[in-house]
Amino acid sequence: MLFVFNVPSQCQLSKDLPSSTITARAMRNGGAGMEKALSNQEDLGGDRGMTDDIFDESYCEKEGPKPAKRYVWRNIVLMSLLHLGGLYGLWLIPAAKPVTLAWGFLCFLLSALGVTAGAHRLWSHRSYKAGLPLRIFLAIANSMAFQNDIYEWARDHRVHHKFSETDADPHNATRGFFFSHVGWLLVRKHPDVIEKGRKLDLADLKADKVVMFQRRFYKLSVVAMCFLFPTIVPWCFWGESLRNSFFLPAILRYVVVLNASWLVNSAAHMFGNRPYDRNINPRENRWVTFGALGEGFHNYHHTFPYDYSTSEFGWHYNFTTAFIDLMCLLGLASDRKKVSKETILARKIRTGDGSHKSG
Repeated sequence: MLFVFNVPSQCQLSKDLPSSTITARAMRNGGAGMEKALSNQEDLGGDRGMTDDIFDESYCEKEGPKPAKRYVWRNIVLMSLLHLGGLYGLWLIPAAKPVTLAWGFLCFLLSALGVTAGAHRLWSHRSYKAGLPLRIFLAIANSMAFQNDIYEWARDHRVHHKFSETDADPHNATRGFFFSHVGWLLVRKHPDVIEKGRKLDLADLKADKVVMFQRRFYKLSVVAMCFLFPTIVPWCFWGESLRNSFFLPAILRYVVVLNASWLVNSAAHMFGNRPYDRNINPRENRWVTFGALGEGFHNYHHTFPYDYSTSEFGWHYNFTTAFIDLMCLLGLASDRKKVSKETILARKIRTGDGSHKSG
């Protein structure tokens, strides 16, 4: 089973567990153990059976000089060529047929959902359950997004949450906007990222046959879904030129999906308010929310990572939440995890920056 907790009724929002006065969890730093008292257990998602996306306050960055940057020149060259192709695609827009532009937008939505509803909310945070048909669809859509396979994406994202804004964070925003946006893909990972990633419990991902099948055939699936399929459809079905078919629904769409996703790591960690937790970097950023299908409510998400909606506002600017709700309505998904309004308000009062008072 992908999930290690049960919610009795299908497709019914699960409620928070009752508040406990104090909950202790073991924290490890090297070989030493210590306990840290935490109030309001539901802030962590109750007993959902997963803590690898909860910030580890015991982590200490190693003393001494930082490791030297090791550039990945293959990625630098490919990313440069890709974005040049995206700029060329922008120039081609006036020459394309309207149906080709509509197809490109549809491919954008599909590939983005493969990341937001799939790799992120389903597989990284286990915030809802998905049946086999939906998991297959999301895995295919994720290959269209071409942002590493689901297993690797979820592993790195859990490390990002557990060690946010430290050397063990793959796209540590304290290293600057460019690094957190794309630079982290152009250099070798910090050793702590690799070390901490290896220590995570990824048994749920390994047990999911859809995840492991996609991982096994990832390169082939990327060629087929990210590049060939978006190109062939307009070329064959409505006679679009091969040039427009390739540079618009394939290349430009891919560049837009990448940058929309990257803005969650960069802009949403730097610009915006913090109504839920003023002590962390992630912010609420409406522009990122709009472009990333609901992923810009980032202060909320890092405060309550188990919430399937990543927001307290339901469908507001949140296409991904609407999609998951539709899947539940159709019987393809179930067991959405949601934070109670009482818990949200209490957290705003306790640790928020006060911006919630003005709406």
